Amino acid sequence: MTVVEDFNFEDVVKKALNEALKERGHVNILIAGKTGVGKSTLVNAVFQGNFAITGQGRPVSKETREYKKEGIPLSIFDTRGLEMADFSETLRELETRVRERNRSNDSNQHIHVAWVCISEGSRRVERGEEELVKMLEDRNIPVIAVITKANADKGFRTEVIKLLPTVRNAVRVRAIVEELDGGIILPSMGLDDLVEVTRQVVPEGVKRAFTAAQKIDIELKKTQSRLIVTGAATSAAVMGAIPIPHSDAIAIVPIQVGMLAGISATFGLSIDQSFITTIIGSVIAGVGGTFAGRTIVASLLKMIPVAGSVAGGTIAGVTAALLTTTIGEAYIRVLVMLFTQNNGEQPTPTQVADAFKKECSQLAIRGN
Repeated sequence: MTVVEDFNFEDVVKKALNEALKERGHVNILIAGKTGVGKSTLVNAVFQGNFAITGQGRPVSKETREYKKEGIPLSIFDTRGLEMADFSETLRELETRVRERNRSNDSNQHIHVAWVCISEGSRRVERGEEELVKMLEDRNIPVIAVITKANADKGFRTEVIKLLPTVRNAVRVRAIVEELDGGIILPSMGLDDLVEVTRQVVPEGVKRAFTAAQKIDIELKKTQSRLIVTGAATSAAVMGAIPIPHSDAIAIVPIQVGMLAGISATFGLSIDQSFITTIIGSVIAGVGGTFAGRTIVASLLKMIPVAGSVAGGTIAGVTAALLTTTIGEAYIRVLVMLFTQNNGEQPTPTQVADAFKKECSQLAIRGN
């Protein structure tokens, strides 16, 4: 059986998908604060998918509740009860759960960071919040103090840091646009700072998951995706330089499929085999014979004995790297455009496929 006959495209897609999802991982964030502090509004403002049920000051959970959504690599653990006179029971229950999760051999089960939310309007840090921060830091969980509903600091952030000296940072945020008396409009603020501070403190293994789940910093998704493209292009160049006819095409396909799957995962798209196959179809339909022709010429040169094989390999290596980079950058441009248009929310698979096909068609025209 030849290399070509042994090639199974479905297996390639399945493997690329599994690896992309595994490398992306899953991030878990504990969020705590008094009723009405704006936790759910904050979560919905930062993450894709209208993640949490906005409570608007009403109790929406009892003690601790986990929020998850299919396709988004994030779990939010919402802890309540810190405003109660006897908050010790709440803390004990939470400590037990944290200890159990962080003992797991699967790092995707750990609590990776905590947001302790304190309303700026309250002008005070409760004892329960102080005890919570101490307990989490003792468990080596980084804590960020999130000062919500920020309108006028008046030194409150400095006071929070003084009372909670072990927090990694204190970030003032206004999750939504607010209108004050007299028609004064206050835009949202601080969300990009919160995203960056959180990304810095979460473990390396879940940074990509956090990048994918958040919708504030699209440039962050773009930057991470370009690293994937660079790695894929380097691998493609090596494979393309192999002086064996047709072997480069078979070797490069998994690299490019993996690249597209990795970029999709990094942007936080809900991906499966059907989606990845459709995206690849967009490339084929868009570029037509332009890029394919270059690859074929390079492969044919490899059939020339000795010197021809070396020359052919060199051309194929350069072509493979260029083709891989071009496709990857085109896909990133499309996703940046769509996510920007959707205010950070993920577009539909049809929107992605159609836009990518159009972009690839433009590349083919420019390449002729």
